[in-house]
Amino acid sequence: MSTLLHSVTIMTMTDDAIINGYVIVDDNGYFKDISSGVPTKEGMSSVDTVIDGKGKWLLPGLINTHGHLGSTFLRGAGDDIPLMKWLQTVMWPAESKFTKETVQNAASLALLEMIKSGTTTFLDMYHLHMNQMAELVINSKMRAVLCRGMIGLCSEEEQKEKLLESVQLYHDYHGANDNKITVALSPHAPYTCPPKFLEMVVDKAIEHNMWIHTHLSETNDEVVKHEEKYGLPPVEHLNKIGLFQNHCLIAHGVHVSENEQEILLEKNVSVSHNPMSNLKLGSGIAPIPIMMKKGINISLGTDSTASNNNLDLFEEMRFASLIQKGLYEDPTITRAMDVVQMATINGAKALRLNKLGMIQKGQLADFILINPNVPHLQPWDNSRVLSHIVYSVKGTDVTDSFVQGIQIMKDRQVLTLDEEKIMHEANNYLKLTDTASS
Repeated sequence: MSTLLHSVTIMTMTDDAIINGYVIVDDNGYFKDISSGVPTKEGMSSVDTVIDGKGKWLLPGLINTHGHLGSTFLRGAGDDIPLMKWLQTVMWPAESKFTKETVQNAASLALLEMIKSGTTTFLDMYHLHMNQMAELVINSKMRAVLCRGMIGLCSEEEQKEKLLESVQLYHDYHGANDNKITVALSPHAPYTCPPKFLEMVVDKAIEHNMWIHTHLSETNDEVVKHEEKYGLPPVEHLNKIGLFQNHCLIAHGVHVSENEQEILLEKNVSVSHNPMSNLKLGSGIAPIPIMMKKGINISLGTDSTASNNNLDLFEEMRFASLIQKGLYEDPTITRAMDVVQMATINGAKALRLNKLGMIQKGQLADFILINPNVPHLQPWDNSRVLSHIVYSVKGTDVTDSFVQGIQIMKDRQVLTLDEEKIMHEANNYLKLTDTASS
């Protein structure tokens, strides 16, 4: 169904904002035209649907390149403790008790939260009920990269079984839902995946032409222990194993040496920067300006609500910019446009999603609308829209979301999910766990 949306300020991500413009989306969900001014009568009569944007801001849908949807019910369950203790005493014990229904309801809550805060595309690394996760994504009409997270601290037979599940997920869902679902391989991390298992992952990636996503160099302690055990820092070791042969996206990359950064650049490895999770877990601050200056592709991720504790990429953008300014004591070290690109164009590149992340003719029509008529976005003009997006906008300012031309949220009402039911199930889970522990 073709759509014309007019009377909007358009952030194309390539040029200055277009004040009072319009976009036309064709029947296949691609931008057919982006123009300033008022559409002609002929143009309005040539489409199926005409929408009055009422002066809202139109920008690409945000792209979250690292998360764990199934653990959403653990929001607030383990605050103020270090990463490994948090994993061993909160995350893994709780997840071992999760049922299929728990994962479904938790993932549904995450999908709802992302849609309502402007995310239209995301990557999910989880290890439970990923087929069910794929069906939820299809019903939500979002765009996603799905990864069956694999921990290799088990027998070789179990390792092979996990790899088989990952490859089967690829065969069942890669390209599903009009190509809105893609599937990648996802060994959890070097500290949970022995080298022999990582070599098996590389072999499968080559065999099936799949790319790889993994946690890497999140804490200094992780890096030190890895080098003590294997004689090489994590990036150098994984490069030697061959993990970067196909496209690879690493999450975190907080503690990477200059030599390791050169390897990431040479192998075209993207980095999913998760500033809020890294700060909350005390993992450190990734050297993002240095990596960007080298030419490494940097995208943004939220990680899970258990370590963030929200999925609002606007807040993530703000943190990503401000912490670097403070760390380097230099307000010029990050620019608003660079940060917005992390959440849009760079995210599309990190997830190998061509024709995404910009408002441009021939690009996929994944976009959101923001209501600027709120006190914290005043005053504004063409010169301030970009600044406001990074430093002032909240996820709750997003009013409408479209994925491949299909509207999935209208006037803050999500059209593809039952918000009341999802929130009821979330609180019901909490009541049940409280009863079980009392």
